[in-house]
Order: sequence, then C-alpha cells, then structure tokens
Amino acid sequence: MPKFRRLIAAPVLLTLFVTLVGAPARADSPAVRFGGIDLDKATVLDLQKAFRDRKLSSTGLTSFYLARIKALNPKLNAVIETNPDALKDAQKSDLHRRKHGARSLLEGLPVLLKDNIDTKDRQHTTAGSFALLKSTPKSDAHLAKRLRDAGAVLLGKANLSEWANFRSTNSSSGWSARGGQGNNPHVLDRNPCGSSSGSAQAAAANLASVTIGTETDGSIVCPAGANGVVGIKPTLGLVSRSGVVPISAQQDTAGPITRTVTDAAAVLSVIQGVDRADAATGPAAPYVRRDYTRNLDENALRGKRIGVWRVSGGNPVNDAAVNAVIDSSVAALRRQGATVVDNLTLPGLDVVDANEYPALLVEFKHDINAYLAQRPGPHPGDLAGLIEFNRRNAAVEMPYFGQEIFEQAQATSGNLSDPAYVAQRTAATTAARNAIDATMAAADLDAIMAPTNGPAWKTDLENGADFEGFIGSSTPAAVSGYPNVTVPAGFARQYLPLGVSFFGGRWSEPTLVSVAYAFERATTARRAPTYRATIG
Repeated sequence: MPKFRRLIAAPVLLTLFVTLVGAPARADSPAVRFGGIDLDKATVLDLQKAFRDRKLSSTGLTSFYLARIKALNPKLNAVIETNPDALKDAQKSDLHRRKHGARSLLEGLPVLLKDNIDTKDRQHTTAGSFALLKSTPKSDAHLAKRLRDAGAVLLGKANLSEWANFRSTNSSSGWSARGGQGNNPHVLDRNPCGSSSGSAQAAAANLASVTIGTETDGSIVCPAGANGVVGIKPTLGLVSRSGVVPISAQQDTAGPITRTVTDAAAVLSVIQGVDRADAATGPAAPYVRRDYTRNLDENALRGKRIGVWRVSGGNPVNDAAVNAVIDSSVAALRRQGATVVDNLTLPGLDVVDANEYPALLVEFKHDINAYLAQRPGPHPGDLAGLIEFNRRNAAVEMPYFGQEIFEQAQATSGNLSDPAYVAQRTAATTAARNAIDATMAAADLDAIMAPTNGPAWKTDLENGADFEGFIGSSTPAAVSGYPNVTVPAGFARQYLPLGVSFFGGRWSEPTLVSVAYAFERATTARRAPTYRATIG
C-alpha cells in the first residue's frame, strides 16, 4: 500500500502586533491575549459574549489575527495567503451585529480555509500548486458560502500537502509548492502531518478563531492529533463537497479543526447542509439542522459503552508513549462512568487495504478531470495537463519528490462504470462499514476509541515521510464514510501531541461530539504550543 494513505490528508509589523496584543509578550508565547481575553482558552461561545459586551469587535479581532499571521507564519508556513478583503468583511459583520444581531455562533469570527476550498473573491484556490494560480473559481464552495452567510470572516487560505497529498508516494506531508514546508508549532523540526496540515497548525498556533480542513483518509484527524487540537471528519454527505478540489467523491469531506470540541461543534452546525450540486448531501436532509452545541454534556460518558481498538495498520500499537496515553484515556473513560470494552478486533480491514487505493486512483482521475473542466480561467484542463505542467515546472513543483500517484491515476480508465473499479469500491466500502457496524452491534457500543496518531516525525524533504512504525486509525471511518472525532489526549517526549479518535456509525455525530466533549473536559490534555526548535 503506498505511503500516502496513512495521511489521506519588520519592525512595523512587530509594533502593530504588540499594540494589538496589548502586552509586550513575544509573538510565539503560549499566552495569546487580546482585549483582556485569553484567546487560547476562549471558545466561540466566550467570544460571542465578548462581542455582545463590546469587549471585542470583529474588526479588532481580525486585525489581531492578520498581525499574528505576519509575525508567526515565517516560522510555521501554515498560511498560504490572507484575504485582502478580510477587514472589510469584518467591518460588515460589526455593522450587521449592531443593526440586526448575530446570525450565528460564528458571526464576526475569522476562519481559515484549507487551500483546496473554492472562494470567488480575491483569494486564490490552488491546492498548493502553481497550476491553478491564474484561475479564479466562479463561485464559493457550498461550505464557504454557508460560512459567509453565517457572518464568519474568511481570513485566508491555509497551507496543505499539495493536491491533498495525492501526488507522490514519497511526499513530505505539509509541503506545497506555493506554501513551502509546514512546521509543527510544538516542535518546529517535526512534521505537522497532512494533508490539512496548515489548518491544524493554524488552530494550534491561534492564527484564527477556527479553521476548516478536508479528509479523504486521515487528512483531518492526523494533523489535528499531531498538532494537539480537535478535528471532526463528518459523515460523508453531511457537508457538501461542491467547490472543493477533489480526490474521491466516495470518501472526501470537509470538517472543522479547532482548539476545542465546543468550537468544532459550532462550526459543524454551520457548514453542514443539503446542496443540490452534491448528490451525496441528499440523504443528510434529516440531519443537517442539528445544533451540535446542544450535545456538549460533560456527563455524557456516564452509562456509555466505549470500545477500544489498539491496532494500527493491522498490528498492535508498539509505541510506549501511545500505549500509555491509551491506558490513561481508558482510565479517564471509566472515571467518567463509561463501560470500556478493551482490545477490540475490527474484521475485514485486509479487504479495505487491498481495494481502497486502486479505487481511489480511478476516482481521482474522474473527479479531478470533472473539477478542472468546470473551473474557469487559464489552467491545465485535466490530469494529463497537470502532469505536463509539473514536468515543465519541475524546479518549482517537484524539487523534492515526484508525481507517481498522478501518473498511476492517469494510467487508469477513470471510468466509474468499469466493472473492476466497481468491484474494488464496493469491496472496500462494504468491508469498512461492516468492520464498524458489526463490531459495535456485537459489543453494544456507543463509540469506538483508538489512537489518532503517533509522535510527529522529523520532517525530511529529501526522503519524504518516515512511516516506519506509523500509527493511525483513520481508515475504517474514512472508507465507510462514517464520522470520526479526534481530541487531544497527551504527549510523547513531553512536547509531541497525541490524540485519541472516537468513531461510530453513520450520522452518529451527536453521540461522538458529546463523548469527545466529556472526554476533553475530564482530561484537559491540550496545551498551547511553545515553538521549540527541536527536542534533540
């Protein structure tokens, strides 16, 4: 199985920064205060109260984050670009609040979008590649429009693993031609995981109120875990994919990456919705009006049955720090009144492993060609054109690794009616759903907990990611299209964040949000990053 799947997915400025912070703290200090508010600890609920009490304005908060990005991004490479209209949009939000009140819990809050989510404004959407830099999408992605309609301020675009980490089998996660190599804010020479690396880095480093990532297999939960924040990979179809640069319509979804479960619940409540341009959202109609902040119950674990899956890549986890965090997490579940069913086995994942990747190759060729065909402006018209663009611009696009996955996908038919492809996709999805559904039914479980990630590895641009002993649990939920929530749970070597994931059946977001919130409140494991250069 190719490596990608484990991640699928100036003086004036410093003066301005200090003025906005209101204290002479270093820009990379763990303390992040503005308007008398600790932004590292404040939730969107706290920020909305501060807006109502006139302690904050959207314009002031947006200015603060723009200055913070300028101060910190040179060492993080978390943000590809900021929105030149962000301050104007913040002023509009302040005016709307004064005249009509807040439209949602995200009113006036600055949001960073992963750079594969279309916006029709003066921001670019490039999936990290110069191939798309000269074209502008004709409309906002459905989820971006929902954020605008909710009063959120689209602050800019977050860096990512270029083409959502589906270009090379030897890539370095968090690298794109436009954004460079992203660095983990906890330990800068460690990798932020991909492909929503920039979104997770930005959430951890407090470069925005909240961020949005996307996932095909692991690209929300792994970066969130590695950067010590919360991520929700929703049920397939709960959030529209229209206007998102695709890998596969069978697995792709966007979701929130935030510092707290509260914030993630608020964001998911806004971005979910039925979209006529995305048929997969049709079955979500009975579920898209749910307010997940109503599921924030710190006693939610009482009486719950939680299964624990201690396996990664088909083998028991063999990392002392990860096992210690899982043990402490199990103890926390029990203290909160949950019944724990330990050492689960999920059947049939060998079938998933054998069929997911070949199916994704066919789907990527089909779906990226369809996306490029409808996008206006000058850019390569299809996957073959992207491959040729990279060859012509190899010094910029391929200085460290190639495009083997692009070439493998181009060699397929791209035909979603091909019997061999249909058999592969059917086998992978059916086996993944059965692995979760059958296991939960047999043990009468409310959710399954598993390690999200292992300790972040040292970034190595020349040799790509080091997957020896890689730990991840994203595949069952990713391939089945079921929801997955990751929460900070501890650290390896004192400074490298480790998360645990809670996943379950289709449309089970309310249960997972409540369980994750109760776990978060019971463990308080998240810490702000300290931007250490290395840990030796």
